[in-house]
Amino acid sequence: MRSNSYEKYYGITTFGESHGKVIGVVIEDVKPGIEFPLERIRNALNKRKPGKGTFSSARKEKDELQILSGVFDGKTTGMPICLIVYNEDARSKDYEHLKDLFRPGHADFSYFKKFKIYDHRGGGRASGRETISRVAASGLVENILKDIQINIYPVKIGKFETTQTDLSFQNELSWRDKTNYKNLIEYLNNIKNEGNSIGGIVEVKITNIPAGLGDPVFEKLDANLAKAILSIGAVKGIEFGDGFCFAALKGDEANDQMNKKGFITNHNGGIIGGISTGNDLIFRFAVKPTPSINITQKTVTKDNKEVEFKSHGRHDICIIPRIIPVAEAMIKLVLSDAISHQKLISNENLQLSDYREAIDKIDEDILTALGRRQKISELIGKVKRENKIQIEDKEREEELLTRLKQKAKLWNIDESLVTNIWNNILSESKKRQ
Repeated sequence: MRSNSYEKYYGITTFGESHGKVIGVVIEDVKPGIEFPLERIRNALNKRKPGKGTFSSARKEKDELQILSGVFDGKTTGMPICLIVYNEDARSKDYEHLKDLFRPGHADFSYFKKFKIYDHRGGGRASGRETISRVAASGLVENILKDIQINIYPVKIGKFETTQTDLSFQNELSWRDKTNYKNLIEYLNNIKNEGNSIGGIVEVKITNIPAGLGDPVFEKLDANLAKAILSIGAVKGIEFGDGFCFAALKGDEANDQMNKKGFITNHNGGIIGGISTGNDLIFRFAVKPTPSINITQKTVTKDNKEVEFKSHGRHDICIIPRIIPVAEAMIKLVLSDAISHQKLISNENLQLSDYREAIDKIDEDILTALGRRQKISELIGKVKRENKIQIEDKEREEELLTRLKQKAKLWNIDESLVTNIWNNILSESKKRQ
């Protein structure tokens, strides 16, 4: 599986580790002639970079974006765009005492169990620095989102909750309640002095979103948003609309009734059946405390020896301010994909480039499926050899071809084309078995 790629209508592949040379992203399927939004991306990266604010990590990174390909004279060429940011303030020596143990709350243990190796220097690929790529990539979809407005702000940090929302109240935490902000700052300073960290809850409110975005069953808009938000390292939960409060509501309390003017309520947060209703899209997500803390903790080594340790590194007291631009980036990627797909199925203002973009994505899906099929074929061959089972199974091959021909009729596809494709796939599979 290509787990480092976001392969939708707008495809990206991200790369790089916390203490590697660079963090980067390759962006495909970008139309030519688009003004490259360099300043917009720089501003977004500036919001998420470390070293900003009282409660951020002390790591000092410029996060200056460099364009390696796909842009000429300030405009996209239609070729893959490669963007990188150099890691300049990685202090790997701070992590040497951690190289043989698993830090609680980090991905060290799970990465080791999966890959039998892990990068102890700042978490490697599991580090929050990986999110630079997402923020950079999202800067190219503003022309798709148009009038959609995304507001993101914490509604809970530790024991503090907002009692009002004033979007004009600006501060380093994006906290929108001026009535308890000073007390919150004092609370966070105490946590900082302890060497500890704290989590919270972030609310998202998206306005001017059209009805009809998202698709039934496996491509629901809320499902895709949930996966995008949960793909951010520190996020551990998400709810839409009234969320978990639905458990205590009756049907007549939970339903969004309607009149001739539209919806009377918005308990479902602007999505019903996985498709946007045109109401404001509202959801909240929970962010865990930064696992790197300067407090003694218990853990085990690779040899399963019990030890105690302190991180001694630089960490965020509260990661929420830096997660906000990352969450916004992921929301933009999901919404731009949903809008692009909706244009296709509604035949709205389609141009040749739109059709080409759609067919290119289908071709990529075909190649991805073929790649996965080849890997499975290799595993089948291994099982057959180990159990001394004959590689060739003519009866099964004929049954599969018959089923494929039947499906070809439903899609009005020439049977001879299907037969040729199937024979080529089968021939390649046998080579790998």
